[in-house]
Amino acid sequence: MNSEEFKKIGHEFVEWMAGYLENIEDYPVKPKLKPGDIYRQLPDLPPGEGESMAAIFRDFREVIVPGMTHWQSPSFHAYFPGNSSKPSVLAEMLTATLGAQCMVWATSPAATELEDRIMEWLREMVGLSTEWVGSIQNGASDATLNALLTARERASGFTTNHTGLTTNNFRVYASEQIHSSVDKAVAIAGIGRDNLVKIPVDEAFALQPAKLATAIDRDIAAGKRPLMIVVGMGTTGTTAIDPLAEIVAIGRKNNLWVHVDAALAGTALILPEMRWLAAGLGEADSFVFNPHKWMFTNFDASAYFVRDKQALINTFSVTPEYLRTAEDDRVNNYRDWGIPLGRRFRALKLWFVIRSYGCKGLQEKIRLHLQLARWFKRQVEADDRFELLAPVPLNTVCFRAIKPGASLAELNAFNENLMHRLNQSGELFLTHVKLNGVFTLRMVIGQTEVAKKHVEKAWQLIKEKAFK
Repeated sequence: MNSEEFKKIGHEFVEWMAGYLENIEDYPVKPKLKPGDIYRQLPDLPPGEGESMAAIFRDFREVIVPGMTHWQSPSFHAYFPGNSSKPSVLAEMLTATLGAQCMVWATSPAATELEDRIMEWLREMVGLSTEWVGSIQNGASDATLNALLTARERASGFTTNHTGLTTNNFRVYASEQIHSSVDKAVAIAGIGRDNLVKIPVDEAFALQPAKLATAIDRDIAAGKRPLMIVVGMGTTGTTAIDPLAEIVAIGRKNNLWVHVDAALAGTALILPEMRWLAAGLGEADSFVFNPHKWMFTNFDASAYFVRDKQALINTFSVTPEYLRTAEDDRVNNYRDWGIPLGRRFRALKLWFVIRSYGCKGLQEKIRLHLQLARWFKRQVEADDRFELLAPVPLNTVCFRAIKPGASLAELNAFNENLMHRLNQSGELFLTHVKLNGVFTLRMVIGQTEVAKKHVEKAWQLIKEKAFK
């Protein structure tokens, strides 16, 4: 492809992209497909000769797009958002064009120094003190693993990376509602899932500090070595808020690493009125939130902060001769701040998003989403055919439809069927969680362009599918 062809096709792509975003509400949020429907439309063998970009783009439009779940639809209310925005998309185009591998300062000075500054901006925006330093990871799962490995190395005097786990009596603590990435992290780190202690939650699905303290004392008495606590600031199932200040105090008393997983909720800290979420955060050891969830920056972009920079670097730094540069002692080489050596230029899209919206614009969108969640909560509470099943501290409403006289099993089946029918309609997309054995619908309101009309439409459709 020569430059003229590249420009022509590029313009066509941008026209399609703009049209897609303008008309995204016309697409079914979730496609009506069976497994294998797309696979069978793809050739068995790769082409022997190169094909025209026109043919490839046609197949993209006619085969791939109809098989996509449209995460950017304002009727997407499933999981947590993986939202984007036009400034972020434009930045990703430039990132792909530059094609930089940003592992150390020398491989792209601007990428490193922009990341330095962006992490300072994010630190300021969410109210962290200047003792925190951060880097952009690809997700909260990676950040949690980073925190666990750093905690393991610090506890072993930074010897485990060399000797391996000579004994394994470490224990990690988290609530019953914590994200499954913690289960995966303890397995990868060699701690083992049997040494992940799940602490019971209260009626708001938040970790109970007294039960945490008891579990730690019991483990110490049994010769175990408590290592780390993972605190949920907005758990995935219900956005429950673990009592951070009390948990941090327990962690400090027992010299445990305290990691705060705020993958979704951390973005809410840009609102002064939501800073109550962070009470006690200043005494934690690490903190992560995902701008690719609720700050309109497309995947992947996760902001991971630590207070002990040297412990982090001591854990991950491996410097063969071919990676040594003359500037190493004067710059941040972010390959030493996590597992991957290769790193994308993620800071660019955050720079575009923050500058395009400004702090005020970002705050306005987050406030709107919180207001819409409270509106939806009131509708559920006002309709005796539905019930609320968890508090609503953020933008996720957990609820179910009810039928007088129905058993738990019958109600679970009824709500599961309701969810499937709603999702098959293509008009909205919900997911679920099980809470104390109850099949619970989750209505998440956080997509970039969601407005009250979309939430009203969703509520009307839920009522119609449930009871008509």
